[in-house]
Amino acid sequence: MTQFQEKLRQQHEESMHRELEALLATANEAEAEISRKDFDGFKRLFHRFLQVKGPAVDWARINRPPEDSIQPYEKIKAKGLPDNIAASLNKLAVVKLNGGLGTSMGCKGPKSLISVRNENTFLDLTVQQIEHLNKSFNADVPLVLMNSFNTDEETKKILQKYKHHRVKIHTFNQSRYPRINKESLLPIAKSMGVNGENVEAWYPPGHGDIYASFSNSGLLEKLIAEGKEYIFVSNIDNLGATVDLFILHHLMSQPPDKRCEFIMEVTDKTRADVKGGTLIQYEDHLRLLEIAQVPKAHVDEFKSVTKFKIFNTNNLWISLPAIKRLQEKNSMDLEIIVNPKTLDGGLNVIQLETAVGAAIKSFNNAMGVNVPRSRFLPVKTSSDLLLVMSNLYSMDAGSLTMSKKREFPTTPHIKLGSSFTKVQDFLTRFESIPDMLELDHLTVSGDVTFGKNVSLKGTVIIIANHGDRIDIPAGAMLENKIVSGNLRILDH
Repeated sequence: MTQFQEKLRQQHEESMHRELEALLATANEAEAEISRKDFDGFKRLFHRFLQVKGPAVDWARINRPPEDSIQPYEKIKAKGLPDNIAASLNKLAVVKLNGGLGTSMGCKGPKSLISVRNENTFLDLTVQQIEHLNKSFNADVPLVLMNSFNTDEETKKILQKYKHHRVKIHTFNQSRYPRINKESLLPIAKSMGVNGENVEAWYPPGHGDIYASFSNSGLLEKLIAEGKEYIFVSNIDNLGATVDLFILHHLMSQPPDKRCEFIMEVTDKTRADVKGGTLIQYEDHLRLLEIAQVPKAHVDEFKSVTKFKIFNTNNLWISLPAIKRLQEKNSMDLEIIVNPKTLDGGLNVIQLETAVGAAIKSFNNAMGVNVPRSRFLPVKTSSDLLLVMSNLYSMDAGSLTMSKKREFPTTPHIKLGSSFTKVQDFLTRFESIPDMLELDHLTVSGDVTFGKNVSLKGTVIIIANHGDRIDIPAGAMLENKIVSGNLRILDH
């Protein structure tokens, strides 16, 4: 870094420090104390952001992970379970990442409160799963929700309804960081408020923030004091992320000097997952490589299914004492994800974020486990929602499993057009969810509705041209069909 660049960097840091202090002055005492901790983390991230230029990895030094660093799930399952698996469960807490809003699916409020199956929300299903575990094994596995300032208030209101369930629920808030103007590199916030003109001035800085905010909240210490040794972390919208007893037993049965401090569940890539982060060997450590870190010239190579065969499901098993150790030393060096955004008024801002899985390189004896695809069932769009609401899955104690009536274990490929994006619109377009047990591929585009008891098999493509409407009649069975044009069914 030249002298000029170094001076410029110092100026940016000093200006940022002044602006943050001015923002803190607008908060009340209690709020300022929390925000000061948040800002300390932000300043460290900003400092590193100013120093790192260009791609975070040197492509020539990337290697495939050694064979033994990613174990097949079957090998771990083959060990079986001990009689006293409850003792291992009592050392586990489940953490769900609950910072996201349902905006991409046209819903207001936390995404975890969207109904996904038989009127059950993501949060309902999570509570049911853990309660079932606690009752079945007479165990005490708590649920921990990492909320954001966007989801905290509404989530806490809902938690009242689980008071009489057999699961202790804790919450903590991830940090609140200021969005910065792309040109001036200064915060766009005018005060610490989150309403009015400030509504777009703040953001939750990605799930990599879990380590600092978990530690700052005091919950990390509390769980360690209660005898908890590991957390199982996953996205709340991944319906496949249930507590796996075989992986838990594998962690607990390691000799103390070889304790695995971090397991990342990975699964085989398909064409649909080309953007997912992958595990690489880099400078003698396992490391998570995200698409944002890949030099432009190598993006196609990164997406290839042949070179990088697996991707990160974001189901992670992490040692609590190890998090405490790394936090105290301040030695968790997470790669920065620079996320550019354009706000409604046209202002260009940047968000500095980190990913929870990126910490894998800092933990001892970290490894990947190549799990079945069934452990990765995210609901990001209404197409995913159709899948999990259908008869392809059966539900038991909050867990979804592929129906035994489906002949092959792969899920169908579903693409619903923009008329289905919002959950409310999606629900009005289906009188009942079609039978999809024998479906391979469904594409729907335009103004299309489905009557009751429709059955879809093979490859079905339904395209209503602009201005036309297609009503699939009740009881219809479509097998390997293309439906286009105009088909209106009117009551008379």
